[in-house]
Amino acid sequence: MSRKRSTDDADELLARLRTLTAQVREQAELQRSLVELAVALQRGMLPGDMPDAPGFDLAVQYSPAFHGLNVGGDWYDAFWMPDGRIGLSIGDVQGHNIEAAAFMGQVRVGLRALASVTSEPGELLSRTNDLLLSLGADLFATCTFMRLDPSTGVLESARAGHIPCVWATADGKSGIAEDEGGPPLGIDDGQDYPVTRYRLSTGGVFVLLTDGVVEGPSLSLDEGLDQVVRLAGVAAVAGMDAGSLAAAVIKGAERVGHEDDAAVLVVGHAETDVRL
Repeated sequence: MSRKRSTDDADELLARLRTLTAQVREQAELQRSLVELAVALQRGMLPGDMPDAPGFDLAVQYSPAFHGLNVGGDWYDAFWMPDGRIGLSIGDVQGHNIEAAAFMGQVRVGLRALASVTSEPGELLSRTNDLLLSLGADLFATCTFMRLDPSTGVLESARAGHIPCVWATADGKSGIAEDEGGPPLGIDDGQDYPVTRYRLSTGGVFVLLTDGVVEGPSLSLDEGLDQVVRLAGVAAVAGMDAGSLAAAVIKGAERVGHEDDAAVLVVGHAETDVRL
């Protein structure tokens, strides 16, 4: 082989390498832009400050998924309703992409809008279910919606296919709020969602969460819930504030290597009677 032929082959190889490097760099820039867009969309869909209710301490924590576009469909919300009570919602939309994040925004905003028409949790979920079906979306969502009356400490809860909440009292008793629920939102019309009533007084906590908090590659849902139950009991006895408990729950999820979004909403400084 002549020296000229060898030089030409080397130049051709270098040219191909430059082209491949440019393509890889272009794909990396595109992926980075998509991640930034997804994160901005997710942050824009979630609420800011929690309601300030005398005698109650509300706090939230959110950790994104560790795969894909680093965005998913978990959400949380807390807001004053027209009847003077506080609406609390937490949920999870099927999927982990920009479409799921956008649908999550529709569900959260839909719940808020319909809360001005009815504040009863079961009816609110039924109306939201019908609304999502009318939009013709292919996705569905699980959700827990609670209505807290700050003047009485009564908390009313309805669940749509979502995992149960966790409670703890000031003396360290803790457990899973196994209230009856209905199917996820956006699957079948005409669904009913039973309401369970709790009473809260100073000293305990109520923890709303998504399955990314309690389920991972090496952790079953039941095992994860049990861990949160124990943590909530210890936190209640220690007088831990809602923000510290929410952060501790999220850290526990990260330690077990959760792959899904993880959201926690804590109602603190409240003693929970298991069922009225």
